[in-house]
Amino acid sequence: MLQTDGVIGRLGSRARSVLVALVVVAPLVAVVRAWALPPADAVATGVAPAAAERVDVKERLARLPIVAGVTELKHPGPARFFRLRFRLPVDHDRPGGRTFTLRGTLLHSGVGRPMVMAASGYYVSTWNLAYRYEVTRIVKGNQLDLEHRFFKPSRPRKPRWHSQLTIGQAAADQHRIVRALQRTYGKPWISTGASKGGMTMTYHRRTYPGDVAGTVAFVAPNDVVDDVDAYDDFQASVGGPSFAGCRNRLVALQRRLLTEREWFRGRLVRWARHHDQHLTLVGSADRALEVAAIETYYAFWQYQSAASACSDVPTATARRGRVWSWVDDVLGWRSVTDEGIRPFVPYYFQAATQLGAPAPWEDEVADLLRYPGHDVPATFVPDGLEPLAHDPAAMPDIDEWVRTSASRMLFVYGELDPWSAEPFACGPGGAARECYQRWVPGGNHFADIRDLPDAARRATVSRIRAWAGVSTSRAAVEAADRRARRAGPDPARDPARTVATP
Repeated sequence: MLQTDGVIGRLGSRARSVLVALVVVAPLVAVVRAWALPPADAVATGVAPAAAERVDVKERLARLPIVAGVTELKHPGPARFFRLRFRLPVDHDRPGGRTFTLRGTLLHSGVGRPMVMAASGYYVSTWNLAYRYEVTRIVKGNQLDLEHRFFKPSRPRKPRWHSQLTIGQAAADQHRIVRALQRTYGKPWISTGASKGGMTMTYHRRTYPGDVAGTVAFVAPNDVVDDVDAYDDFQASVGGPSFAGCRNRLVALQRRLLTEREWFRGRLVRWARHHDQHLTLVGSADRALEVAAIETYYAFWQYQSAASACSDVPTATARRGRVWSWVDDVLGWRSVTDEGIRPFVPYYFQAATQLGAPAPWEDEVADLLRYPGHDVPATFVPDGLEPLAHDPAAMPDIDEWVRTSASRMLFVYGELDPWSAEPFACGPGGAARECYQRWVPGGNHFADIRDLPDAARRATVSRIRAWAGVSTSRAAVEAADRRARRAGPDPARDPARTVATP
């Protein structure tokens, strides 16, 4: 299941990454150290601080050694919009070796404003669509949005996946960029991301706890022990008694896909041929149909507003064409094709080797399956990247750090979102460390701060603004609250759909 940035839906969501650095650095000390650095222009470009203030921000960025390219695009409103390309080591354990280019975007509001560093955990969502994330709207800050290494085109030539696509390598990418840009953007930094992006920013904080002043992670799954799942029990009872009828209708639809296998498989084959789609990664059209049947149940709870969408689930008397179209709307048949899967192979690789992922929930259709256990991340990784050995130490380390040491962190989850079945928890004393967990009643994978109950939402807005070093007066918080509530869900939350991603 992708937690896709939406695509990063359920496929993306099953990701968990490994944490390489076990060094515990006092967050506040590290933040102070980072902010105490002289301006980037004085250090990296030889421009004196006073003169740097008179240098246009585009030129300042271009002078940074880490920046390989800066392009400014037209953007409505007072902020300026830049596409950035960063030059980074392919292997941070060999910093003097080969480099690759990683994409990012920047919405520049002013060097006197806080910086929000965002990530989807996949590709850079704002490359072609500049918009402000919810946290950016709350603090009225600058916004840096980063692509994750190995998502094309931010992939090294002749990559060594097993040593170069790890939690530690990705966190080091972010760390280098933060340190370089903090010299220009010296106000507090806040990191944020949803789904796999929330995971990515949590891993970065564990590895470099002093890089930012706070982190806001939305619907970020935490698969501590990969072969011990809470996902099955969650899916079996999601929504409680009031949604029992909805669950039963979904299971009935799954079973219909599999009992009328010949018709739906034939339709899939014809559809794939007509749309020039291929089914080699998943194994065959028959296997693809089973994956789709399993994933449709998960995707419904991940993305649909259950309170209104349950009545739209096709009944037993619905025509087959209606069932086909409904599955396409909820899951997307393209999600089981090579063309839908290949862009997210880096996620599946990470899920198989470090991040972990939900096991497929097969209880209600087990008697109809020909390929039980097939719907797992390793299925969607090309043979050339095997063997895929899972590191069992990666996620427990991060989980323990969040529970015992994380400070200034906020985790927001949706009550009905399957990816929230295994959430990050702040542990005893979390409030004293300003580590919080918030739940959106009836929320799904689009859960946002704007969806929280009134009192919790206003308190959360105030807390984030305090971390960012901006006013927490009643008027300022109310204005920020209005900005957050006016906007809809971040487009990055679901740019596409792919099998089994967060």
